[in-house]
Amino acid sequence: MTEDLISIIDVLKYFRAIHIMAMLLLGFGFLMVFVKKYGRSAITATYLLVSVAVPLYFLKDSQGLLGGVDSDIDRLILAEFAAASLLICAGAVLGRLKMAQYMLLGLLFVPFYALNEWILLDGGLGLVEHGRFVDTGGSVVIHAFGALFGLGVAASMTTRKEYETPIEADATSDRFSLLGSMVLWVFWPSFCGALVAPADIPMTIVNVILALCGSTIATYAASLKLRGKVCVADIANAALAGGVAIGSTCDKVSPLIAFAIGILAGALSTFGFAVIQNRFQNSIKKIDTCGVLHLHGLPGLFGGLIAMLTVNGISHGDQIKGILITIVIAIVSGLFAGKILSLTGRRTEPYTDSEELIVD
Repeated sequence: MTEDLISIIDVLKYFRAIHIMAMLLLGFGFLMVFVKKYGRSAITATYLLVSVAVPLYFLKDSQGLLGGVDSDIDRLILAEFAAASLLICAGAVLGRLKMAQYMLLGLLFVPFYALNEWILLDGGLGLVEHGRFVDTGGSVVIHAFGALFGLGVAASMTTRKEYETPIEADATSDRFSLLGSMVLWVFWPSFCGALVAPADIPMTIVNVILALCGSTIATYAASLKLRGKVCVADIANAALAGGVAIGSTCDKVSPLIAFAIGILAGALSTFGFAVIQNRFQNSIKKIDTCGVLHLHGLPGLFGGLIAMLTVNGISHGDQIKGILITIVIAIVSGLFAGKILSLTGRRTEPYTDSEELIVD
């Protein structure tokens, strides 16, 4: 490959890297402002989480710890993936950490994320054969891991007061959350296609868009059926489930299958938000602020599992092992991180800007 061609490819990867950064700051940032008294804090926390995760992962990778790549632009994209997973994790405990604790969460999260990524994608420790685990766009490695880690943190440190405090939204916070969702929707093809082979990028883009279309339609229909009227929170969240679920197979399936995966993921996610979430939280007396289990956890695991039915030649054993390893590492390390965070203090009031920010 000539130097000129390498330069062109790197420039194209740069564009996708910037798209991913827009997802991290604008998409995730505004998606999480649905808590009406915590919007400014949510965006501030988003800045801090990204600013911790990207350099920490970049440093890890540049030192060749737990694997590594030679290209700086590839390294940046992988660091952005780690930041995306961290933001998913933080969504589970949004509004219940102090600002400094979000940064500590990042420091605790990235090493475990990198360990799981190394085991699944690089064959680390020989637990999964190198190259046999299918997860191109990170349904399992990024989305499911971040969600399950966050649930582990929430399980370790949710207090009775936090459980009993309502999470309030209003028309303005809902509109901004929808804006964040739309930013994520628009740039999701760049996220899934960031590191795929150039020849596979057109197929990847088409598949991701069709999967998102499928989940959006399914979310509308399922929300209307389950709730009687369409819930804005379902549209802002579950409409993205197709992007989560198609990640594993975004460069490997046909457009029709991608659309079907999106429909199933959207229905699964909406059912989670409308039916499972309150029952699950009431049974365990813990709170998943953003419902990351239902947007990222269940659709991510579904994406990893559906690969066994839609991708020819896949190793079912390695796929199952990779999913189980992710579940174990994420939950155990999340519980550990939650215990560490709980030792560093508690907020006086959850879900309010005024405790740490100047709001006059």
